[in-house]
Amino acid sequence: IYSACTIEHPYPCTKILWSPEGIKNTSSAVGGGHGGNFGSRDLLATTGDYLRIWSVSPDDEQPAESGMLKSKRELMLNNNNKSDYCSPLTSFDWNEYDPSIIGTSSIDTTCTIWDINAEQAKTQLIAHEREVFDIAFSAGTDVFATVGADGSVRMFDQRNLEHSTIIYETPNLEPLLRLEWNKQDHNYLATFKVDSLTTTILDIRVPSMPVTELGGHHNGVVNAVAWAPHSSCHICTAGDDSQALIWDLTQMSKRSVEDPILAYNAEAEVNNLQWSSSQPDWVSIAFANKLQILRV
Repeated sequence: IYSACTIEHPYPCTKILWSPEGIKNTSSAVGGGHGGNFGSRDLLATTGDYLRIWSVSPDDEQPAESGMLKSKRELMLNNNNKSDYCSPLTSFDWNEYDPSIIGTSSIDTTCTIWDINAEQAKTQLIAHEREVFDIAFSAGTDVFATVGADGSVRMFDQRNLEHSTIIYETPNLEPLLRLEWNKQDHNYLATFKVDSLTTTILDIRVPSMPVTELGGHHNGVVNAVAWAPHSSCHICTAGDDSQALIWDLTQMSKRSVEDPILAYNAEAEVNNLQWSSSQPDWVSIAFANKLQILRV
C-alpha cells in the first residue's frame, strides 16, 4: 500500500466515500447522469463544514508507472447561502441506485437530499428534534433512514415527506450515533448508541423491538459497524477495545446471538471500518495513524 494522492480538507472530515460502482456508466441510466458533468473520472465525496465532491485522475506530471494521482474539487455544496456560517455536517450517504443523489445529515436537526448533477438541494427537512448523526439509503432512491441525538431511528420516503416512521427509540432516549442498512436484505438495520458496547439489530417490519443485540464481547465503546456486502446475515463491528468482530446472524430470529465467529485484535482503538463491496473477502480497519486490510 502506498499514498497515491493527498487532499487538503479545510475542516475535519466527518465521512468520506467513493462514488458507487458503475457511476462512470450512468449517463444513459440517470437522466443525463454523472457522465455529462464529470466524464470518466473517479469521484469521492466528503463532509465536514460542507459537502464536497472531488475527482481523482492519473497525475500527468508523474511517470505513468508511479501510480500517482491528482485531485480536483469539482463541487462544494451549501444549502445556506444567506449566511457566512454553516451547521456542520455529521455524515452522508451516496445512493447506489442513482449516483446523482447524496443525502447529508447535520447538527441543525435537518437532512438534505442533493442532486449533484443539478448542483442543488432537492429536499431539506427537519428530521429529528435534536442533532442528526447519520443517514443511510435503503433500496431504490426514495427511502432513507436517520439516527440522532434524540435517540430515535426514523424512516422517510421522499414521495411523502409529510410523514416519517419512528422505527426505534432507545429506552432512555440515549443518542444513536451510526446507522447501517443491510445491503442484501433491506428489512434490517444496525445502529449503536453513543459510548455503547452493544450494537442493535432492527427489523423495520417490527418497529420498536430489536431483533437482537450484539454485546458482551467489546470491552470498549463501538465506533463502527458494516454489513457484509455479499451476505444478509454477517456483520462486522469495531471499537475502542482494538477489536474487529464478525458476527453470524443466521439464527437471530430464533435465538440471541451470543458470540462472534471471527475476531481480530488491532494495535490500538479501531476508529472506522469498511467491508469491500468489490472484494468481499477483505475488510479494512483504521486505527491510530494506520490502515490495515484484513482477509476474512
